[in-house]
Amino acid sequence: MHAARKWRAGAAVAALLAPLWAALLAPLPAAAQTNPGATPPAAHAPATPAGDGTFLLTIFLKHDESKPLPKINQQLAEQGFYKAFPPPGIEVVSWYVMMGIGQVVTLRVPADRLREVNRAIEETAWGGYHTEFYPTYDYKALAEQARARNGK
Repeated sequence: MHAARKWRAGAAVAALLAPLWAALLAPLPAAAQTNPGATPPAAHAPATPAGDGTFLLTIFLKHDESKPLPKINQQLAEQGFYKAFPPPGIEVVSWYVMMGIGQVVTLRVPADRLREVNRAIEETAWGGYHTEFYPTYDYKALAEQARARNGK
């Protein structure tokens, strides 16, 4: 039953996101992702300036569905999650609740502080959340340029 519910939730999210991804990706040429000469429009400054020594890190904090939310929150508080994450000086770019999944956090992380972010998660989030980490980059301005070039 638990696995079936999880599968249905995942299928529902995929069904909701499929038209969005199709609309965003269909008209874009593959070369658009690797066009080093392109500069984003001034109105859309890149989320990660080139050469500043930081990168974006998206973390999925997936709820442990074997526990009700009050127990998850209690465990996170006891483990010090709310005090330790994100570590001081780490910029939160976005923090969303994704229904059926948990929370999705994107951080701007100086490369030399990656271990610190990882340890904050390992020491304070595990048990309340299952975690996944994804290096991320801001493609919005380039996608808008490609769509404009292709008549959208």
